[in-house]
Amino acid sequence: MTMSSFPEEPTIVDANGPGEQGRRRYNPPEEEHPPTPPAGTENQGFGVGVGLGEEEGLCKVLGRERGRRTVLRERVKLASQYHFYMETQTALAIPDEDNTMVVYSSTQYPEAVQSVIARCLGIPFSNVLVITRRVGGGFGGKSFRSHTVATAAALCAFKLGRPVRMYLNRSTDMIMIGGRHPIKAYYSVGFKSDGRITALHLDILINAGISPDMSPLMPEYIMSGLKKYNWGALSFDIKVCKTNNTSKSAMRAPGDTQGSFVAEAIIEHVATALSLDANSVRQRNFHTYDSLVMFYPESAGEASTYTLHSIFDKLLTTSSYRHRAESIKQFNNCNKWRKRGISCVPLILKVAPRPAPGRVSVLNDGSIVVEVGGVEIGQGLWTKVQQMTVFALGQLWPDGCEFLLDRMRVLQADTLNLIQGGLTAGSTSSESSCAATLEACNLLVGRLKPVMEKLKQQSGGGVSWDALIAQAVKDNVNLSSSAYWVPGQESSTYLNYGAGVSEVEIDLLTGTITSLRSDIVYDCGKSLNPAVDLCQIEGSFIQGIGFFINEEHETNVDGLVVSDSTWVYKIPSVDTIPKQFNAEVLNTGFHKNRVLSSKACGEPALVLASSVHCAVREAIRAARKEFGSLQLTFQLNVPAPMTLVKEMCGLDIVDKYLMWQVGSSSLKRD
Repeated sequence: MTMSSFPEEPTIVDANGPGEQGRRRYNPPEEEHPPTPPAGTENQGFGVGVGLGEEEGLCKVLGRERGRRTVLRERVKLASQYHFYMETQTALAIPDEDNTMVVYSSTQYPEAVQSVIARCLGIPFSNVLVITRRVGGGFGGKSFRSHTVATAAALCAFKLGRPVRMYLNRSTDMIMIGGRHPIKAYYSVGFKSDGRITALHLDILINAGISPDMSPLMPEYIMSGLKKYNWGALSFDIKVCKTNNTSKSAMRAPGDTQGSFVAEAIIEHVATALSLDANSVRQRNFHTYDSLVMFYPESAGEASTYTLHSIFDKLLTTSSYRHRAESIKQFNNCNKWRKRGISCVPLILKVAPRPAPGRVSVLNDGSIVVEVGGVEIGQGLWTKVQQMTVFALGQLWPDGCEFLLDRMRVLQADTLNLIQGGLTAGSTSSESSCAATLEACNLLVGRLKPVMEKLKQQSGGGVSWDALIAQAVKDNVNLSSSAYWVPGQESSTYLNYGAGVSEVEIDLLTGTITSLRSDIVYDCGKSLNPAVDLCQIEGSFIQGIGFFINEEHETNVDGLVVSDSTWVYKIPSVDTIPKQFNAEVLNTGFHKNRVLSSKACGEPALVLASSVHCAVREAIRAARKEFGSLQLTFQLNVPAPMTLVKEMCGLDIVDKYLMWQVGSSSLKRD
């Protein structure tokens, strides 16, 4: 996929597939939609870019629906988000003998860094060694954006013949790295009086910034997140737009976050128009297994793995949703200047495990060295790999061999020692690395079993690990095994399911948002490490609240980043955490196509944070009912900070408040 810049003819990419139909031609947004401004004329300027086909039949469906049912049109806008990892972009380049270069890089993709540096310096890949011991946070910001810093350091070291270290201060990092893709989505939705949606058309503009980076992949990711509901007839026209902003890059749950939120905005718009409970509209438009297969043909899996309905019902019960919803109505009736809202959102997120290498070696003293392609970013990858190694080698002992944990070491990623390491991203690197480790350990166990049987016959009793390894060394057994795990056709992609419900309170006069309670139920399959996965789920959710509520990553009309420090860019703090936070890792049993029946957990929970944003919208709607002077149907952009909340409530300036007071007094006298 290529990206065309304004004003060239856009490149059209076919999006044919089950669940939607495509036509290979460019279609501009309909006249009812606001015109697309040229790059740089708004906070996030959009130009012309890559388009996805619009299906002719949908327009006919919408036309028919207009006569006997309802069609709504609206715009949804989501801004950017900075990664804000603890360690900024950094690299150390050391020239070595024979025209070689050793580079220590804080990156999620050492293999690509090696390639870029080698091409820049004009030397073979084998002359560049990239080492990544660990990364101080990434969230996708060190997938592709780390190449620039590492290559600059390597070039300087190559020319000067001396070590060069480069790191970015926070302000420079915020300006250079780009962050999440801002989007504008214009939709037309047709639905029946009971809330059943029959047709949906979308025109989506994606701000890619000045260069493609990973932006050509965004249309697929956005539509994947949006297809979590059964829209009936679905059509879309997506353009990836070249603008004067810093290039946008991968950011935790890229595309899925935006697509899922647009889906929720549409559902709530329909519910408000029909004066129905949003949850009833959501459940009415949940996929059946048959429609799930239509929308996710390669990822749906078996019917028994589709757990969304049971998860959603479980969450409504465990969170006391219906009782709390009634309590919130009473609270809002009794409080004029504080309003509460509650919302429950479902999750369907597609992930694709990547191939991964692994090597397990046992040294002569019985200590173990494990190497994997995945990079430790704080997601617990090394912890899971260590557990997998102990589990696999435990096949030699009926009671396992947990004692080996203290004798094990996981080595840093090294592009020459273990090749084809790939990209650590997408929440699946831990399971891929564990799968490769499992295969390598199985090879090792196969070599050690004959030695074990031999020792048992000689001693007539148990055999210790040290004795086993000592005998294997004497017998010249190869104690190092390597594997390259490649996901099979049935496990190349799969779906994650979950649901989240959040309750918030807003102060109408200040716009302050207080998260009172959040409940999450997430299907982890059989978690490889429940403690690690629970932390990932909770942390991801809080980061999502930051995106939907607090974090304003703004640029000016010249494309320059304005939010370049913590003085103006507000990340989540301790006050962001819900006062009551309940997260449940659901064990759904055996999944034959997963690594030990486990499922990804690092990114999906971020999408569930949209429940907080939706709850804020409900609270604002309650405020508008109180004043009776504003429409109850409205869109709340992302993020929704205090200033926007006040504005949407109609009390953003003193004049409006005084006018409302005067109006209320006049009504009382009359």
